[in-house]
Amino acid sequence: MIGAEAVPGTEVRRLVEAAVARADVADGHVAVAFVDAAEIAALNAEHRGKEGPTDVLSFPVDEHGPAAGPRELGDIVICPEHTTDLREAVVHGALHLVGYDHETDDGEMLRVQDDVLATLGLLNPSVRREGPPA
Repeated sequence: MIGAEAVPGTEVRRLVEAAVARADVADGHVAVAFVDAAEIAALNAEHRGKEGPTDVLSFPVDEHGPAAGPRELGDIVICPEHTTDLREAVVHGALHLVGYDHETDDGEMLRVQDDVLATLGLLNPSVRREGPPA
């Protein structure tokens, strides 16, 4: 598994839990896969209509409405060779699964992402994004 040796499963779980908690989600299922550039490029073309590889893709399942039990939050697919920080990519993907969207929210998601990473001791506070607190 590509990238799994860089971020152990226990760390991935901790990152996902911290991110989804920001949307008041306390329980749910998430799958995280580390793939090569060819695989993520194929997914990017199929699901977003964009050519070439990207760093992280998220595929939400239970986006809206109440769930009878633990939610099926969805899948996060990460391409380590196109990702600067694997931990940041995990948090980024998890935030997308719970409804955050940096393309439409005037920077809120990226500020929340920075806050999650800082809370976990994984972000230097001097590089936090400007704006109101998340």
